[in-house]
Amino acid sequence: MLEIFITELKEINGRTVSELKRIDEIVEDCWVNLYAPTEAELLKVEKALDLPPEFLRYPLDEEERPRIDLDDDGNILIIADFPFIRREENNAKYETMPLGIVHVPHRCIVTVSLRETGVLDAFRNNRMRDFITGYRTRVTFQIMFAGAKDYLKYLRFIDKTIDSAEHQLSKSVSNKELFKLMQLGKSLIYFSTSLKSNEAVLERLMRSKLLKKYEEDEDLLEDVIIEHRQALEMANIYTSIINGTMDAYASIISNNVNEIMKFMAAMTIVIAIPTAITSFFGQNIAFPFDWPAFMANPWPFTFISILCAVATSFMIWWFARKKMF
Repeated sequence: MLEIFITELKEINGRTVSELKRIDEIVEDCWVNLYAPTEAELLKVEKALDLPPEFLRYPLDEEERPRIDLDDDGNILIIADFPFIRREENNAKYETMPLGIVHVPHRCIVTVSLRETGVLDAFRNNRMRDFITGYRTRVTFQIMFAGAKDYLKYLRFIDKTIDSAEHQLSKSVSNKELFKLMQLGKSLIYFSTSLKSNEAVLERLMRSKLLKKYEEDEDLLEDVIIEHRQALEMANIYTSIINGTMDAYASIISNNVNEIMKFMAAMTIVIAIPTAITSFFGQNIAFPFDWPAFMANPWPFTFISILCAVATSFMIWWFARKKMF
């Protein structure tokens, strides 16, 4: 999808107000947004702005890592990772994907992504204050700041999901909740890795003079770095919480299995006692009572039954004393 926007400045009650307007052709100081682009759309933007082909195709690789690239004509490619939610059946998976921001000197700014990303919705729907497409450096930092806010928002969602899963696990250990925690741990690893890479990109932008920065831009960049560090710290904390929770429930499950096995072993021994006694007297050999008398006299049977009951009761008492039950 190819979208082209430009900011129009209007005077309302003595105030200058910016309004984003969609246009059909690429003009100076516009914003070109490409998401899930076709080859024809890529070629159109590439020829109109005389961009290297790889600048528009690098961000379309899901495995592309955040970095900064520069060509001989002064075009700058900034790739950063941004969060998104992947819906699968009734489950929400938190993942990250690269977004490319291309600075074309004295022309325009271009954003490229493999799929539509929510981080740009506020910009496209004209809900971002002081958004002027001609201020390319500020637009870049505004997009990075919105991405950091999305990280914090999704991390709060993850925190609530962790609390819900722990509440369910406190009632009964469920594979479904354990798999949910495992998936959240995987998402947090994605977030932590992407945030660290983004922070490295932002630190380079802070130190270098690749982008022309005014005082307001530098202040905004510092805020972006602070938000990324906060999101990274939260991601690390939640990762530690999930790892601790998973280890705790692994110990609980192992302990429950041990308790069951201990009980089963004790019950096996208790049941084996009457079996051993009755098997002994069931042998086909001569005993103190010959077999006709043994069959006619009830006392041997009564004696054997009492012996089994006493021996079984003693073993039950003994195992109970040893906390085997």
